[in-house]
This record gives sequence, structure tokens and C-alpha cells, in this order.
Amino acid sequence: MGIDLEKRKRGRRKLTRRTKPASQNIYLNLLHQLYGFLSRRTNSKFNKVIAKRLVMSRNNRPVVSLIRVVLAYNKRLAQPTNNANNDTIIVTVANVTDDSRVLEIPKGLKLCCLKISEPARKRIIQAGGEVLTFDELALREPLGKNTYLIRGSLKA
Repeated sequence: MGIDLEKRKRGRRKLTRRTKPASQNIYLNLLHQLYGFLSRRTNSKFNKVIAKRLVMSRNNRPVVSLIRVVLAYNKRLAQPTNNANNDTIIVTVANVTDDSRVLEIPKGLKLCCLKISEPARKRIIQAGGEVLTFDELALREPLGKNTYLIRGSLKA
């Protein structure tokens, strides 16, 4: 007679991570299905990371400020490996908020995020930029080429 290892989680745990979003948000669930499919069918690590981050809890998807987006965009433009068109898309699986410390938004900034505050959206569009959703990003860049992935600070 042996002991029951399955009882009280003392034995083998088959899967301890989340496999789907805990949220009831239909858009979030559909996005996870889309990027889960892309991560299985393509060889792109970008899609795996997006699918994993879509499943995360809100505490692990901290808010990203507009200043962080602008700094990331400027850093990407300064890289010598950047393409000549400067059509890099900044991607963040988080909410983006406006930041009054940013005086000017770079021209042609393209941002893909889950949610964005209205003042931040207005400022990006006025500067000749563009705000994308993740389904639009999947149509434009299914492999995540020419994108720059950022996330907010967990210890803010």
C-alpha cells in the first residue's frame, strides 16, 4: 500500500502555468487564440512571447507610460541595423497612458498595445503616428519582423 501523491499536491504537477486568460474579455480570449495559433504554426519567438503575455494577470502586465514608448522608438531609430523606412512598430502587451513630461512625440510613431488612454492616442495621431490593435499587427507583421517589444516596470 503506497501513499497517494496526487492528494494535496505532493506528487507530479502536470501543468502549473496558465493556459488561457482568466479574464472573461472576449477580445483578449480571441487574441490569445490567434497568437497561440501563430506561435504553433510559425517559427517566430515573437508570437510565443505575445501569447504568453496575453495570458498574464493584470499585476504582471504593468502600465507603460508614453515616455517609455518614445524612448524605445528613439533607441530603435538610432540602431544601425534599423531599416531605411523607419517603419518600426513599438509593441507592448499592456495599457499605455499619457505622460505630460513628453513634450514632443516623434513623427511617424507606430504603437501596438492592448489599451491606450485618449490623450495619448490623440497626441500620437497629431504627430502623424498610428495606434494599432493586435489583430491589425497580426495582419501586417505575422512573424513580428520590424517590431520592438517593450513592457512596463514590475517594480514601479
